[in-house]
Amino acid sequence: MKILIINGPNLNLLGTREPEIYDSRPMNSILEELNQEFSSTEIIYFQSNIEGKIIDCLQKNDYDAVIINPGAYTHYSYAIADALKNISKPKIEVHISNIYQREEFRQKSVTAPYTNGIISGFGLDSYRLAMLSLIQK
Repeated sequence: MKILIINGPNLNLLGTREPEIYDSRPMNSILEELNQEFSSTEIIYFQSNIEGKIIDCLQKNDYDAVIINPGAYTHYSYAIADALKNISKPKIEVHISNIYQREEFRQKSVTAPYTNGIISGFGLDSYRLAMLSLIQK
């Protein structure tokens, strides 16, 4: 199985950006942990601050499932939502923080309706929970 993990804007700052909300571990450390725990699964990682590059990555279609943390694009990117809508493979949206405990504008996801599920509020473990869900199906 090949799982694509996509992170949107500012998620390249994990480990330094508001660690009280987003954890103090960098994403490369999480990817190492995921690769160790799920060694029989190929993990492809992509991060971009550019909406179009995220869409291009989704449309490559060279994976079996998607874990996406659209970051701020969660709340207003109808372009990413449309890209997700047109992918028939399993998709899980993840958020490190519980978006429903945050500011009102962060509580709406325009991308989630086009995924199979959403995992929010489990810190960086959200990625691990998404992996487990996809592998068990």
